[in-house]
Amino acid sequence: MVSISFSRRVALIASASAMMLVAAAPAPARSILFVGNSFTFGAASPVQRYRPDRVEDLNGEGVGGVPALFATFAAEAGLDWTVSLETSSGKDLAYHLANKRAVIGRPWDVVILQGYSTLDAEHPGDPTRHIAAARALAALMRTRNPRAEVDLVSTWSRADQTYKPTGHWFGKPITRMADDLMAASRQALAGPSAVNAVVAVGPAWNRAMAEGLADPNPYDGIAFGKVSLWSWDQYHATAEGYYLEALMVFGTVTRADPRILDGREQAADDLGLHPDVAHQLRAIAAAELMAQGVLPGGRTG
Repeated sequence: MVSISFSRRVALIASASAMMLVAAAPAPARSILFVGNSFTFGAASPVQRYRPDRVEDLNGEGVGGVPALFATFAAEAGLDWTVSLETSSGKDLAYHLANKRAVIGRPWDVVILQGYSTLDAEHPGDPTRHIAAARALAALMRTRNPRAEVDLVSTWSRADQTYKPTGHWFGKPITRMADDLMAASRQALAGPSAVNAVVAVGPAWNRAMAEGLADPNPYDGIAFGKVSLWSWDQYHATAEGYYLEALMVFGTVTRADPRILDGREQAADDLGLHPDVAHQLRAIAAAELMAQGVLPGGRTG
């Protein structure tokens, strides 16, 4: 029989107790940073000032926005995230790269990038500047945390860019702009400092129109029983549009099916969304996440 000294027994007991405490301690919260513009902070809708207490606005402007919706969804799903945002209206990703390095240069676990709505304000549809800035920001984030996940949001077709003669996508189907933005964003998935994923918000909006939930043309009135995803300027989103955006970010980042929020989701009620509409938006987000290969049940690759 091997004997153990009293002091050794005390040391072993203390070590075992410490191990039990470590095992019982909850995992630390994961951090996520949103970098973007008015499409991120929810301009022209009540989303802009939604629950700023749930996020850290690095610019100190009291914004809640899509990040606050993400924080709400995460808490409702029992996930522990600390959520921050750095946004500036009308700016592209190159602006944040040039002017906000000191603010955003931290070791984040996940970073969500959202660029200018037409890719390039001076050259609509040209992805060159957009992709270069996304890759440069991804490289910057990985100098702070080599394992950082950097995702790029692909946004929606602007009705004003499609139906007005001055729009770059004038005369084309309402789905075309979103499709073009998605194709451009996918370019950032390859090459040096590639992003990890594209958040397919534009395709989710297209799906909402194709499935009859959202009206595809706000200029001829909103059909009975449908919602508008565009706000009064036919440019930014309504609460419904931003809600769908936030669901797509939530599903892409957490790999959780947005339908798990059914029966417990409070943000939709806070924003005045009809319960049936909110339910349909969660189903549409789930279907698009599957179509993009993010969730099981859709295509892969």
